Amino acid sequence: MLRAILFLLAVLVSLQSHAATRIKDVASVQGVRDNQLIGYGLVMGLQGTGDTLRNSQFTEQSLQSMLDRMGVNVRDINLRTRNVAAVIVTADLPAFVGSGSRIDVTVTSMGDATSLKGGTLMLTALQGGDGQVYAVAQGAIAVSGFSAQGQAETLTSGVATAGRIPNGALIEREVQGGFNAMGPLAFELKNPDYKTATLITDAINLYAQQRYGVRVASPRDFRTVLLQKPKNVAATRFIAELGDLEIRPDTPARIVVDQRTGTVVIGKNVQISTVAITHGALTIRVTETPEVSQPDPFSMGQTVVVPRTQITAAEERVPLAIVRGADLQTLVKGLNQMGLKPSDVIAILQAVKTAGALQAELVIQ
Repeated sequence: MLRAILFLLAVLVSLQSHAATRIKDVASVQGVRDNQLIGYGLVMGLQGTGDTLRNSQFTEQSLQSMLDRMGVNVRDINLRTRNVAAVIVTADLPAFVGSGSRIDVTVTSMGDATSLKGGTLMLTALQGGDGQVYAVAQGAIAVSGFSAQGQAETLTSGVATAGRIPNGALIEREVQGGFNAMGPLAFELKNPDYKTATLITDAINLYAQQRYGVRVASPRDFRTVLLQKPKNVAATRFIAELGDLEIRPDTPARIVVDQRTGTVVIGKNVQISTVAITHGALTIRVTETPEVSQPDPFSMGQTVVVPRTQITAAEERVPLAIVRGADLQTLVKGLNQMGLKPSDVIAILQAVKTAGALQAELVIQ
């Protein structure tokens, strides 16, 4: 499995070294962003998988308040329904979205409901960080997971207490400001880097010299490239033309290690100075084979169990290997020749970094 992953990584890096990337894929227009919305609502129509009102008192209070607004007085009635669940509704409000547009919402249970499958979200107001209501959500919930429970066994697949409503929210209020009112235009890099910012600037100025006859880009820092829009071009067309320009972004030398899953991702520019590596494992096996001791007849003895323990120790004999990575392909080839498991690769990388031979940043998650 490790060899297949490293081989695939080497192929992707080899292809990437010959392919260019559009500016729109490595940078975004500064100030153009989504806004997060949140709301509290009720899901109805569950088949006995909703909240237990005795345990989730906020669900009972919300149900009573909703029925009161509809003219139904249930204040003195002990509700015992299991078809209702209290949920948190979240959504991302896209930039420059207009009133009347629809967006997707995510519905998550906050009580002791076991499943939201088959439920319908009641009208829920979604607020932004400023407390203003920007959208209202309602509709049937699509749940991918399920949960089935019997007297002796429970089967669960995925998450049944969370789901989505495609186009489930209707925009009621627009965010103030528009694209033309943003002020100075600028590209903001998604992965800040000095060389990448310079490459973007050079590509834009080369195109602008041929298209407009002027230089329009200048790097402010390793994250931002300032743009000066020509007067005879609309801002939308200007950004669209620049976004399609292609560059070969530079990436820092970095290795990311996830110890929980055994995933190792090695960047293109990672280099390892010449080092000699040996990695072995000591295996200790303890075997218990108890024996029964029977006394002689008429000896008035007792039958006892006598413990018998056998301990063996074996250490693998691994040869000393020399690894030197002038580039990613050479490094991957050296690790493949050693036939290492993911856990072994992680341990070796940590030791090489401690020895000062790893010329890259080691990120352990």
